[in-house]
Amino acid sequence: MTVTLTEQAARHVADYLARRGKGLGLRLGVRTSGCSGMAYKLEFVDEAGSDDEIYESHGVKVFVDARSLPYLEGTELDYGREGLNEGFRFNNPNIRDQCGCGESFSV
Repeated sequence: MTVTLTEQAARHVADYLARRGKGLGLRLGVRTSGCSGMAYKLEFVDEAGSDDEIYESHGVKVFVDARSLPYLEGTELDYGREGLNEGFRFNNPNIRDQCGCGESFSV
């Protein structure tokens, strides 16, 4: 399985990297946090890590560290607007539970 971006998410990341003027792609990971145990973390990548798995979707590279990969296998990252809110949405098939506010999850 892989970690993918929708076309809209890839376009958003590519536009941001172009404005930023540097970067190889987007890093997707998890950290311990919140009431359900884990939260997503996103950051732009200037240099690949030695334990990174690298995927590519719609021309954008997605970097996932080895520790986060078991929690993110099969995840699709989307980007969209809903009313006044806009941002990334994580379609993660591994989630068993998530908190009411949607900030954290458990696998």
